[in-house]
Amino acid sequence: MIHGDFRLLVGLGNPGSKYTGTRHNIGFSALQKLAEQEHVLFQHAKKIHGKIAEIGIGSASSIKILLPNTYMNESGRSVRAALDWFDLDVNQIVVITDDMDLPLGRLRLRSKGSSGGHNGIKSIINHIGTQDFCRIKIGIGAPTSLPEDRKEKTIPHVLGTFNSNEMPMVNDVLHEVLKGLDLLQQMGIERAGNYLNSYKPMDSQSQQ
Repeated sequence: MIHGDFRLLVGLGNPGSKYTGTRHNIGFSALQKLAEQEHVLFQHAKKIHGKIAEIGIGSASSIKILLPNTYMNESGRSVRAALDWFDLDVNQIVVITDDMDLPLGRLRLRSKGSSGGHNGIKSIINHIGTQDFCRIKIGIGAPTSLPEDRKEKTIPHVLGTFNSNEMPMVNDVLHEVLKGLDLLQQMGIERAGNYLNSYKPMDSQSQQ
């Protein structure tokens, strides 16, 4: 992974139109944008409990894109099945996920780490037996700044959609995630991390 040898991109989210465009599904949104950019389509794959697309079909360096069709808290079941089916190591995966502890518009690339309370990441750790896998975390902002109100407001927040004022920033951030993935493959995790971790929403706006 340090050298950009990843073969499986995993977007986290919940399946079904009910959850399309929600904050919790921004990992899905990022990889759907990538598939659209690369002109590839997702196919249902029952054996890996998800939808799969492939970039560079048939080449030795082809990359699989996985959207689990398990619900968020069972994401690890799909990731484990995909690793086994495609004969990949955990250091060849990159997980794209939402992060409520990051402000909307901020990004973090990490080569390992705990779940931080995220049920999708927790499930992956449980199923693959390690927390040493790369993940890109996309900030969706917290539901409130008051700790005592956070638990009550978390579910409506993460299962809610972005408002019209937030969407330009969301689109910019998804674009940056795709740039970060390209850097990750071409230049490695350190260079990609320097880029993604220093990104601020105003950077893109100031260049327009």
